[in-house]
Amino acid sequence: MVDKSVKSEDIPELLDSLKPAIDAITDPNAKAIINTLIVIINFQQKEIENLKEKLNTNSDNSSKPPSTTPFKSSKKKKKSKRNRGGQPGHKGVTRNLLPENAVDKIEQHKPPEQCSCGGKVQTTSRYRRHQVHELPPIKIEVTEHQLFYGCCEECNKEYLAELPSSVPTGMLGACLLALIATLGSDYKMSKRDVARLFRDLFQLTICIATVKRAEETVSEVLKSPVEEAKNYVKEKKIVNCDETSHAESGKRMWTWVVIANMVAIFTIAKTRSSEVAKALLGAAFNGILGSDRYSAYSWVEAKCRQICWAHLKRDFKKISERPGQSKWIGLRLLYYTRLMFHHWHKVCDGTMTREQFKILMKAIRRQIEKLLMTGTFAENSKTKNTCLQILKIKEALWNFVDTIGVEPTNNIAEQVLRQIVIWRKICFGTWSPSGTLYLERVMTVVATCRLQERSVFGFLCDAMHAHLEGKTLPSLLPNQSLIQLKRPAVGAVA
Repeated sequence: MVDKSVKSEDIPELLDSLKPAIDAITDPNAKAIINTLIVIINFQQKEIENLKEKLNTNSDNSSKPPSTTPFKSSKKKKKSKRNRGGQPGHKGVTRNLLPENAVDKIEQHKPPEQCSCGGKVQTTSRYRRHQVHELPPIKIEVTEHQLFYGCCEECNKEYLAELPSSVPTGMLGACLLALIATLGSDYKMSKRDVARLFRDLFQLTICIATVKRAEETVSEVLKSPVEEAKNYVKEKKIVNCDETSHAESGKRMWTWVVIANMVAIFTIAKTRSSEVAKALLGAAFNGILGSDRYSAYSWVEAKCRQICWAHLKRDFKKISERPGQSKWIGLRLLYYTRLMFHHWHKVCDGTMTREQFKILMKAIRRQIEKLLMTGTFAENSKTKNTCLQILKIKEALWNFVDTIGVEPTNNIAEQVLRQIVIWRKICFGTWSPSGTLYLERVMTVVATCRLQERSVFGFLCDAMHAHLEGKTLPSLLPNQSLIQLKRPAVGAVA
């Protein structure tokens, strides 16, 4: 009778316990058959463990995006005894009224002239203010430029007046060109939807080809600011990098993002190789690179890297889900990782100094490296390989402890990259090299303006006006006051 209480992870131990009985068998044929079956069982056991691991792979223990994790209904919570909405003592939030000189129109309303008792109501100078925000009728301003012909009185040669340099040669002005670029990038609208919005909102009929030509115009204008941003990023000492897939005419390509000092640049390349990373960072890069453990960054020395601890945490969780010694190693690694983040958050909110943090991290670092070394002797080959790979670049785990401005995770790069990932899911990639180049440039503007809390539409409007008027194009580089305001050095006070 088969014991149904035996679990798959108990099979190796059960087979070991049966060895004395198997050795006692005298029939060589029977012993050979049993040993063959044991080999088959061990092979199948490993296959089962691998399949279980694949089945349980999700965004918590791998690099899979959260959208791929199947939905699981949460446990039913106990119904709260509190009423809906704000609780007693909660400070409400109200919109501040604009000053009277900032409103467009003031309408004064008088009380009734007669009271319900029959008396006359006298209007006083006291009043209550109520403001209503409304969208005025939208009408596009159309300017017709009439170019007159002229004829020479002597030779009858004809001349035609030329458009001023500040006038676009197409039908769309600077602000409408900027709006098309903003809607298609920051608001992730398809070309068809942009054309439909223009028809519904502005009563202006444009075709998809017009939208495409507008994007090409904007792309050419953005060339200079984007190149300036790329050179700026190469000069920075602390950068973060990440990459994701992209499709151009159905062919697989790769989108790379590099972020430094609130400037984010995108590049879409045919490969995911180290050559692209070198072109983005500069072959002579000697700063500190925040990234995951992807091999394209291995040309950067370990002492010049900061491996993302959010990725390491997922690796440790994967290890903890394996049976045997791997489970114990993974759980201990997760414990020290959580402890490390607990101390780091205190540094971020100013409740712990960097010196105190460094002292606490000495013991945590020692324990994590000891556990990783133990993992290199684990029976599970995947656990062994992961620990070996991490130990090869162990110097890259701790730069955030000693260097101000370096963070333990690569979250900023992943957050910025998510913008173009969402665009890709909605718009299904690009269909030409020029479309890919436009996407690089316009998403560089979108990501950088968001990091600096600047208006994407405002930047694009300024760029298009400056281009038409022959003025200096606006820059994507942040000024020093903005840098100090938005991105203070974490734990700068010792």
